[in-house]
Amino acid sequence: MKYKVLLLLGLLLCGPLAAQEYFPDNDSVKEQNTNYTAFTGATIYVTPTKKLDNATLVIRDGKVVAVGTNVRIPQNSIMVDASGTTIYPSFIDPYSEFGVKKAQRAQGGGRSPQYSPTRAGYYWNDHIMPEYNAIADFKFDDKTAATMRKAGFGVVNAHRNDGIAQGSGVLVALNSKGDDADRVMNTASGQFFSFSKSVASRQSYPTSLMGAMALLRQMYHDMRWYEAGNSNTTDRSLEALIANKGMTAIFDAGDKGNDLRADKIGDQFGIQYVIVGGGDEYEAIADIKATNATYILPINFPDAYDVSNPYQADYVTLADMRAWNQAPSNPKVMAENGVPFAFTTHDLKSAADFKGKLMKAIKYGLDKTKALEALTTVPARILGMSETLGNLNPGSQANFLITSGDIFENSTTLYENWVQGTKNVINDRNKKDIRGTYTLNAGGKSYEMILSGDAGKPKIEVKQGETKFPAKLSYDDGWVILSMTDEANNDIYRMTAAVVRSSDNIRGRLVLPNGRETSFNANKTAGPEEAEKQAEGDDGEAPTVVGITYPNIGYGYKSVPQSQNILFKNATVWTGEAEGILMNTDVLVRDGKIAAIGQNLNARGARVVDATGKHLTAGIIDEHSHIAALAINEAGHNSSAEVTIEDVVDPEDIDIYRNLAGGVTSIQILHGSANPIGGRSAIIKLKWGESADNMIYDNTPKFIKFALGENVKQSNWQSFSRFPQTRMGVEQLYMNYFSRAKEYDAKKKSGANIRYDEELEVLAEILNGERFISCHSYVQSEINMLMKVAEKFDFRVNTFTHILEGYKVADKMAAHGVGGSTFSDWWAYKYEVNDAIPYNAAIMAREGVVVAINSDDGEMSRRLNQEAAKTVKYGGMSEEEAWKMVTLNPAKLLHIDDRVGSIKVGKDADLVLWTDNPLSVYAKAEQTYIEGALFFDMTKDASMRAAIQQERNELIKMMLDDKGGNNGAKRRPGSRPKQRFTCETL
Repeated sequence: MKYKVLLLLGLLLCGPLAAQEYFPDNDSVKEQNTNYTAFTGATIYVTPTKKLDNATLVIRDGKVVAVGTNVRIPQNSIMVDASGTTIYPSFIDPYSEFGVKKAQRAQGGGRSPQYSPTRAGYYWNDHIMPEYNAIADFKFDDKTAATMRKAGFGVVNAHRNDGIAQGSGVLVALNSKGDDADRVMNTASGQFFSFSKSVASRQSYPTSLMGAMALLRQMYHDMRWYEAGNSNTTDRSLEALIANKGMTAIFDAGDKGNDLRADKIGDQFGIQYVIVGGGDEYEAIADIKATNATYILPINFPDAYDVSNPYQADYVTLADMRAWNQAPSNPKVMAENGVPFAFTTHDLKSAADFKGKLMKAIKYGLDKTKALEALTTVPARILGMSETLGNLNPGSQANFLITSGDIFENSTTLYENWVQGTKNVINDRNKKDIRGTYTLNAGGKSYEMILSGDAGKPKIEVKQGETKFPAKLSYDDGWVILSMTDEANNDIYRMTAAVVRSSDNIRGRLVLPNGRETSFNANKTAGPEEAEKQAEGDDGEAPTVVGITYPNIGYGYKSVPQSQNILFKNATVWTGEAEGILMNTDVLVRDGKIAAIGQNLNARGARVVDATGKHLTAGIIDEHSHIAALAINEAGHNSSAEVTIEDVVDPEDIDIYRNLAGGVTSIQILHGSANPIGGRSAIIKLKWGESADNMIYDNTPKFIKFALGENVKQSNWQSFSRFPQTRMGVEQLYMNYFSRAKEYDAKKKSGANIRYDEELEVLAEILNGERFISCHSYVQSEINMLMKVAEKFDFRVNTFTHILEGYKVADKMAAHGVGGSTFSDWWAYKYEVNDAIPYNAAIMAREGVVVAINSDDGEMSRRLNQEAAKTVKYGGMSEEEAWKMVTLNPAKLLHIDDRVGSIKVGKDADLVLWTDNPLSVYAKAEQTYIEGALFFDMTKDASMRAAIQQERNELIKMMLDDKGGNNGAKRRPGSRPKQRFTCETL
């Protein structure tokens, strides 16, 4: 660059912010720099959408003074000829841990959890820390700052990523030449949240995602209560939360499902979170857009797997293969759907990887203007700094990049990154760019030589046809030193040359393998752009992206199944009603409902299904399931009534599809048995491909899981720190909680000012007959105990599940009005099951108890038809009554029998077409419908298996062709066994 005043003067005086003006100076003569710096002749992006050609940028005191094509330059200006360069606003990372000391992991451990907090005067849960401020542990990191600046960043928003409520952040300019008085721009730059606990505390609660969600909700309720002046004590956490309300709230969600969960919490309390996504938002883009949130997107796109070994390749799931292929399109999909987003280096191993990942997103179709917005104006808006950051308007911070051209081209060189008016040289602009493709003539042979990568430190590749020769290159002080090895003969060729600015070719001295000296020449045939494409194997074509399915895993559908009008002809119809089993009968489905049952029915426009020789039944209902959930137990307290499985429904669990293949259409996902009072249930329809919310029943009945026995008193592991430790203690816990809930409810109904308590709200619903209990149970004494507790508080237990000693107390159960949901023939698998018998279901049913057969098992749930059949063998149940134990009876227990459970006009068309008598071991579910939509079809299943194999082969070929991530690295395949939840899973 050509300076028209002394360079020394510029170095001394153009720094942005000298010591603060009111500080005394005892080191030198005190003076103030009043000079300007003017960059002339550049292409300048004032904003991503405002581009000026042959323009001038004037800065002083770390700020932009003027910008335009007709700028009056002050006389006391340092002139910089920026002709042929492009100037952009420096990038902003809105989500970083830069310079902030990491939380120290708590010491200790053991089998007994810690239930109490470690702090006094703060919130009751250690993982809630809104009072923390990152500036308290901030130390500027020169090395990381240099790496960030090289990637184009000028400002970072730093915080400590630890805990559920993490406190506030600090906004920092990456100015290594200043001090914190200069570069710390805001010590309260936002408040941060996540679903993850702090590593600094061993406090047990929450142990689950649903517990974290419940804790956040209770935190906001408590904040409102505290803010209204209702507390007699000081809570510094809640006071900080109240003080921080005006800050941007940034939520680290981490995947598309958690994006929606975080937004739902925000909606409940009138908070619009900025959401840190997980890069898979493209899979649920309509729901993501509906959040109306701004997103911060990591671009840590997964590297390809090493699938060269076909046996190891089998370990890679289709979902993981798709993620590698589809994830780079996430920014493009977000932009095309109008979802605002910023980029972050978060989750990258190093900021040095950022440009490569960004270029990949652009290659996958991301618009360059949107990319620049995501790095400048959008993060500035997130941080409330649009007036001074992310643009080069007058008054803004003088944070800008000087490049050789389009910053989103691989061949472009970043020369300088100015931060707060301070120059940081990334690549010497005066150093000749020798990158390109050459014909190398050396030792009587010709080779193709490709120089690519950074202009200041290019990489070399030498080859003849498909044969590559190992080569090394150094380029410093205007000299090139390179060597290449012919491995066939172990011959080494050594070359040196001076780079001549006036010529694109390179000529110099060659030392042959025999030591003789001669000359070589390398004639340039293409520029940096072509060299980069050759080095990257880029053929210029857009990458092939495989299609998304719903869900986006194997056996997902190209579109979500839709309801159809259907006429089943000549079926054997198991009505489950007084009509019994009807032979050669038609069933008409219209608008998702059963419209008619009879013979010789006709329906114009309906799809006709020939059901001759086949059996049509209502869909199976599993009253006790743990599939389709991301968590089952919240074990952090002895009561977790505040949590709900509805928060953690997993619509992508392959067991949903497998259950459909077994004729199951509805399930109750129960909380586990880690505590006497568990969490609330989710009653869902297995609508494979739908979102979690669309699976949950409309106007769903309210249920909660209670538990008795070994699990809740923790007798199977050495943990002695939580009450209760005995079966007697379990009873007293119930008495205490219901007494408190009764008092709470009375105060609320009286209009008294109360602290809203999510846990007691739920228990009050039980007392008011608005929520039903499904209770994990085994031993008759405890079964009797809970019925007596319920009767003391004037409510009834709805269902005893497991209930393997139900045959002993069936008469008392019938008198109480409680149902039983049991296993067909499980017994003696633990001590309190020793008295179980396979006749249990039949005995309870004969005493007038509504009895269902459940699975409590992700595998057995696919064969509940056979489990029901066992009651014919054990107890002599009729086939019709046996079938009701997996259809109408569980529907009654779940209070959904007005909608499902039998084939009756007006009920939902949740139907299964079987190849044989559904109680037969030979029967297969040929088709499974939910509300008239075909969610499983045996013929379609066979075709999908072939399509999956074909898609895997295509993706494997793409991975084999992929050059890998940094230094060509690829991921090693590995198995990720699916975890199946049970009652006891923590």
